[in-house]
Amino acid sequence: MQHYELEEIFGESGSLARAQAGFVPRRQQLHMAGRVAEALERRESLVIEAGTGTGKTFGYLVPALLCSARVLISTGTRTLQDQLYAKDVPQVAAALGLPVTVAVLKGRSNYLCAHRLEQVQLQHALNIDGRRGPGQDEGTMLAQVRAWARVTDTGDLAEVPGLADSHPLWPRITSTRDNCLGSGCAQFKRCHVVRARREALDAQVVIINHHLLLADLSLKEDGFADLLGTADAVILDEAHQLPDLAMQFFGATVSGRRVSDLLQAVRLEFPATPGSAGIGAGVTVALAEAQTALATMRELLPPHLGRVAWQECPEGLTGAAHELAQALNALAGELEATHDGDGPAPLAGRVTEVAAALARIADVAAVEGARTVDKGTRGFTLQLLPFEIAERFQSMMRARPTAWIFTSATLSVGEDFSHFTGRLGLSETTTVRIPSPFDYDRQALLYLPQGLPDPSSRQHVAALIEAALPLIEASGGGAFILFTSHARLLEAAERLRVLWAGSSPRYRLYVQGEEPREQLLKRFREDGDGVLLGTASFWEGVDVKGDALRLVIIEKLPFASPDDPVVKARVEHIERHGGSAFRDYQLPQAVLALRQGVGRLIRSESDRGAVVICDPRVQAKSYGRRFIAALPPMRQTGDGAEVVRFLERTR
Repeated sequence: MQHYELEEIFGESGSLARAQAGFVPRRQQLHMAGRVAEALERRESLVIEAGTGTGKTFGYLVPALLCSARVLISTGTRTLQDQLYAKDVPQVAAALGLPVTVAVLKGRSNYLCAHRLEQVQLQHALNIDGRRGPGQDEGTMLAQVRAWARVTDTGDLAEVPGLADSHPLWPRITSTRDNCLGSGCAQFKRCHVVRARREALDAQVVIINHHLLLADLSLKEDGFADLLGTADAVILDEAHQLPDLAMQFFGATVSGRRVSDLLQAVRLEFPATPGSAGIGAGVTVALAEAQTALATMRELLPPHLGRVAWQECPEGLTGAAHELAQALNALAGELEATHDGDGPAPLAGRVTEVAAALARIADVAAVEGARTVDKGTRGFTLQLLPFEIAERFQSMMRARPTAWIFTSATLSVGEDFSHFTGRLGLSETTTVRIPSPFDYDRQALLYLPQGLPDPSSRQHVAALIEAALPLIEASGGGAFILFTSHARLLEAAERLRVLWAGSSPRYRLYVQGEEPREQLLKRFREDGDGVLLGTASFWEGVDVKGDALRLVIIEKLPFASPDDPVVKARVEHIERHGGSAFRDYQLPQAVLALRQGVGRLIRSESDRGAVVICDPRVQAKSYGRRFIAALPPMRQTGDGAEVVRFLERTR
């Protein structure tokens, strides 16, 4: 691919400008496209950071479509998947005049299961689901889903208006790997998951997400062909999320709910009959023993809710976990003995898989990683997160020798990519850093308030609100206040409500957790003058262009809680091997998280606003310079009056 071709495509009168109203040529975007094109042509790996506003989606899509290769694009969110499939890829393909077959593939929990929908309909009609029956909202939504199911081509539940993935109906009409009947299902020929996989294998461009990519890499999506094996190039957007997700996939997770569901599936297939003997009798005995072992382990869980390190759990939990694993293996053996098919028994295979994961978690001397127990009101989850994943990730990349493009707006700490590349074994990979094209010096102002108490102080949230009020007034609302903990968010929300009580506040308050995230964002955008309080999920992946967001206030530097069992275990691991946990892990993680939070403010050339960091450590501690140096080149001030004047001019 010649560079002049890209210059023509991305130029002022090029293909993209002619096809897209409002297209703005950016040399940074052209630079990115050129580097991606080189990597695709040479089938090399590339790590490329593209600052906010670069237009990285078109920066990788144009060379990807022009190279005529089979390309797998992996994203961090379903929202970006949908945008790529419905808008970006068709738009670029049309601009280039290229016929491109595109498929989007999500996890099976996103697709309607026709068999389970039939079951829910029957339960609804007969009211035999063990409850009082669906509430009015669930019954109404069920009728809506039934009508949609008759006409949908994809089975993607995102098509159903008003159906959030948190709706109680969602898990009842989708399948999991444990309850899927596979080719033995009466609805197999109509299966939306199978159809989506088939279309993906035939498409030139396949859009998946990181969860599916890692599942495919680690062969955890059984029964389907290897997607990566047929790809000529893999492009990973929002790649900064990949290391933490890879820890989960290369580790092991077992929930009490999954074990219970498996035992229930066995119970339904082999119902106990008084005095039963012969085929199935051994299953009945093994099932009862597994149920007893599960109950014993539940009794040994920590007494309080929340996530704790394995070593902080009551004595005997390790032994109980091993006993449950042994009981599950015995059950799997009995299931295999009753199976008379040609292939392996699907149910036995899933029981064996859970037993292996449970044994791996309980084998505390085998793998260095964080082992945790998370106890909730509805059950528990046991997890192993290995710290060292680079070797395994690299072996999987080597097994698929193709071009691997890793891109995001936040991959480096200053000029240093080692925190990202080291974790995935990409230290020898070419890295490129492309700065944002936005004029931050003109568009934004960084305010570091003076005299605020230390974030550990009980007075910190009150002081933050006191500092924020004149700024919210000056900006006329349009503010994000980002927190590092939900407890502090709730305290701030309560203080604002008390302060604004008794009058009609000009600024409507939007609080994370009080309604679904996307609905909260939609209402905030439409309001234009709202004040939104959010925690982790609002620090990244949130795009509010235009006047609706003019002010971003950050509670404190986003260091991970040192009391979190995963963080604590990783700190101990690094220091045990002679490293500096603060320098090598805690600081770079916090810098990248801060960059994400600050990046919410300026999303286009016309955006203007102020960022406020309410943490005195930015100025008092030597490491504060690392945070400031990693941020976009904004003007900086400690004068609140200057910020008020600046915000008043943005209104």
